[in-house]
Amino acid sequence: QRCFVCGESGATITCREMSCDRSFHLPCAMEGGCITQFSGAYRSFCWEHRPQQEVEAVPEEDTTCLICMDPVGDRKSYTTMVCPACKSAWFHRGCIQGQATRAGFTCFRCPLCRDSEAFISDMLTMGIRIPVR
Repeated sequence: QRCFVCGESGATITCREMSCDRSFHLPCAMEGGCITQFSGAYRSFCWEHRPQQEVEAVPEEDTTCLICMDPVGDRKSYTTMVCPACKSAWFHRGCIQGQATRAGFTCFRCPLCRDSEAFISDMLTMGIRIPVR
């Protein structure tokens, strides 16, 4: 299989959507806007079929990531996410992935409202890998 991101052969991950024939390498997933869910059935999705955050929220003007303090932009996107519980905590995908890796499953929660149930569920759906420690 050819990777639809880099064009090289050896792509072993395919999009979960039945009608989609896109394949990619795991290291190419982020560059291609793909999501791999690291829990349950370990499903993967290409950029076109990936899940979207269901929470309806738009960042206020000049909203910054709570982790790195850089601007998050003006909407949810692949690289920008929001807490589904408080709808006020905005962060970059890479920043929240770093926090999840350091915190582990038992300590990972929203950096603002400290919610863990809805937050962890949404982050797992959105492809954030949370190690069990």
